[in-house]
Amino acid sequence: MKTTRLLALTRAMLLAATAVSVMATLSCDSRKFHVNGNITGAADSTLYLEHIGIETVTAVDSTTLSADGSFAFSAAAPSSPEFYRLRIAGQIISLAIDSTETVNVKAVYPQMAQGYEVSGSEECEVIRQLAEMQMALQQQVNAIAADGTLTPAATADSIGRVIESYKERVSRGFIYAAPQRASSYFALFQTLYTNSGPVLIFNPHTSQKDIRAFAAVATSWDMLYPGSQRAENLHNIAIEGMKDVRIMQQNDNTVEIDASKVNTSGIIELSINDNRGTRRTLSSLKGKVVMLDFHAFAAEGSTERIMALREIYDKYHAMGLEIYQVSMDDNDHFWKTKTNALPWICVRDADGSQKAAQKYNVIDVPTFFLLDKNCNVYKRDAQIDDLDKEIQSLLAQ
Repeated sequence: MKTTRLLALTRAMLLAATAVSVMATLSCDSRKFHVNGNITGAADSTLYLEHIGIETVTAVDSTTLSADGSFAFSAAAPSSPEFYRLRIAGQIISLAIDSTETVNVKAVYPQMAQGYEVSGSEECEVIRQLAEMQMALQQQVNAIAADGTLTPAATADSIGRVIESYKERVSRGFIYAAPQRASSYFALFQTLYTNSGPVLIFNPHTSQKDIRAFAAVATSWDMLYPGSQRAENLHNIAIEGMKDVRIMQQNDNTVEIDASKVNTSGIIELSINDNRGTRRTLSSLKGKVVMLDFHAFAAEGSTERIMALREIYDKYHAMGLEIYQVSMDDNDHFWKTKTNALPWICVRDADGSQKAAQKYNVIDVPTFFLLDKNCNVYKRDAQIDDLDKEIQSLLAQ
């Protein structure tokens, strides 16, 4: 049994637990998607089709519009959802493309970003709705900022309240309702324009609630598009956001902090009793490479996955690997029976509070993280292709 089998078992259990069935994505250079339509009022203007990458925007194709505004673009179909935009000058229409669909767009320039029509893609229609909502929010914020009767404090409070109302609406109606969709990913990166430039509406660097939204989408994308750059990016954002929020809270003198729980090293600390009643902390494992594993022994496939974990432990424990396993099982006696003979650290996120899972933004189990010798998160399971290689690399540091 190869060590990397744990990755397959983890993902298989997660898929079974959530009853998700995913067709394997085909990859063939001849597969294309198409974006067609009409943008009137823009004769002789250049219309661009651009790919919105994680860090850069890249031109895919362009055309000079005729009097009737008709256009037709095609490009290689992505293997997982990607984002594109139609642009004339500063006016844009955002699109989500998954595989080989044909998207039809009708708009009127110079306000083509408002009131356009889109068909052929449910995701693009939802993105249109979100874009209109974002523009309405921007108008609200601008109106409040321009109200000369408000004090600076009242202005900030009013803007904060309308933004929170918007986030609640989008979170409930879109992100948590269907975190696997491209439109939910799109919602996470919507922005508002202020005097200092664009700012994220959902900001994972300042809000624990926003981090959970990022983590919800990341978990779904891990299942549907394992190893994709966007899924990996979401997890990195969530993990870095957790660190930023903790540092911000520690530096906020208005927040009462239990000094015994503050860890200045940046460790996302866990301190839980093990199956023998001994308090076990992650920080006590500093100097070792740690596999932080979230598991449910009552789940289908648990026994086989524990056997795969045992093989990893036997192979690398003497070299400096430790497993810190957090059970999500409800029954304390059942958990203690199942873990009695296990050689690694076994704790339980007791009483349904799931505080440990919340700290690491774990939505579904099983899942695991590799922690470096400083007990900081190195990678999540979905980011790992060769588990042996990653463990060996961390052990060598």
